[in-house]
Amino acid sequence: MRYKISMSLPWDQAADLFTAHLADERRMADKTVETYTAALAEFAAFYLAHAPTDDARQVTADDIRDYLADLYDRNKAASIAKKLAALRSFFAFLKRQKWVDDNPARAVKTPKVRRTLPAIVSVDEALRLVAPHGDDTPQDIRDRAILEMLYGSGLRVSELVALNLDSIDHESRIVRVLGKGSKERLVPVGSHAARAVDNWRRVRTDILRRGHAPDAHALFISREGTRLSVRSVQRMVRARGLETGTRESLHPHALRHSFATHLLSSGADLRAIQEMLGHASLSTTQRYTHVSIDALSRVYDNAHPFAQQPPRMSAAADKHTNTAATAPQGDPNEASTK
Repeated sequence: MRYKISMSLPWDQAADLFTAHLADERRMADKTVETYTAALAEFAAFYLAHAPTDDARQVTADDIRDYLADLYDRNKAASIAKKLAALRSFFAFLKRQKWVDDNPARAVKTPKVRRTLPAIVSVDEALRLVAPHGDDTPQDIRDRAILEMLYGSGLRVSELVALNLDSIDHESRIVRVLGKGSKERLVPVGSHAARAVDNWRRVRTDILRRGHAPDAHALFISREGTRLSVRSVQRMVRARGLETGTRESLHPHALRHSFATHLLSSGADLRAIQEMLGHASLSTTQRYTHVSIDALSRVYDNAHPFAQQPPRMSAAADKHTNTAATAPQGDPNEASTK
């Protein structure tokens, strides 16, 4: 969509048009739009404090470099890179609308970010997490179903809490997930997860406090009957991690990472994993190959008989070494005159 503007382009107007574009046309999640909005507002506060005009067309690459330099003392490289990415997207939008000739943020080098491998749990740890415990109260049954879905289908926690009662087809064992940018995808549900969800559905209303009615649509609800929040799931997963001795600070996303890594280690196709995770780019999924190779290397180092031994020489090389060591040494001067 093309937007009409006056001869000048006030920063606030440009930012509002850009965020409307993200929400309405690109259909980005509210949280993502908020992140972009915050990044633009932070840059605007810095830029407008010394700029002679609020015209977004006047921003230069040097203005952006000055802004990034100001961030270095209080921000990590990864955070700075994200803010720069937001500015690049913003100016790319202005360029597509033909409001600017060039994207000044493209001329600014991205800070070098140290890549960290995703945190995962082992298969044994995952089994301990989802194993039944306690008195099988409605809350215990709900929490087990949540853990099974996080690990068994690789859902983001925001996707999990958004599930409705009709999101899972129990005959085909497929869950319909609304992911980032309101993109829908279909993900298989394992037999253990499907059974755990069925158990939860049977006791779903038993979790309610007296006088509370359940949400008519939400699959996972609180004791007040409302849709379970992301924060509640995060707290539960962390508590379960402590109870089972899995990890001191376990995050739901670690179960998503583990889902992908364990599939890859078992020979699953990378493209299939990309589809199940809902990654727009295969490069995002490829980072799990590094985790998988890392794990294989550790298995080799711990198990293979040659892993801890110094390199062995071939028989021919060994014979040559022994011969060289026992051969009589001639006069070096004589050798040099031959």
